[in-house]
Amino acid sequence: MATSERDADGGLLLSLRRLLDTLLDIAYTRVEIVSTEFEEERERLRELVTYGFWALFFASMGIVFVSLFIVAALWESYRLHVLATFGAIYLLLGLVAAMRLRRSLRERTRLFATTLAELRKDRAEIGTG
Repeated sequence: MATSERDADGGLLLSLRRLLDTLLDIAYTRVEIVSTEFEEERERLRELVTYGFWALFFASMGIVFVSLFIVAALWESYRLHVLATFGAIYLLLGLVAAMRLRRSLRERTRLFATTLAELRKDRAEIGTG
């Protein structure tokens, strides 16, 4: 009977070792997913900031030069009307942009959504397995 007890202890240790190995593999996979999602989000943010900066810069330059052209063309007769109109238009556009930014910030995607989904699946598998 001593031999069968040693076999049972060895089998138990082997099973625990396999379970630990499986759990470590799962944890490693989840950490890789988190890392990949973080890198993707960082790259997306960098790209958004870069393109946003250049779009804002060139659009601003265009707006300034078009505004100056129109003001210069109408300087003698309608200078105050044109300046007031441009001021109102720019304020309105700024308000619309601020509202859009606010909506975009509220609707942002959930960070690490794939990782959380995988962890939910793992929890479900453990619960039913």
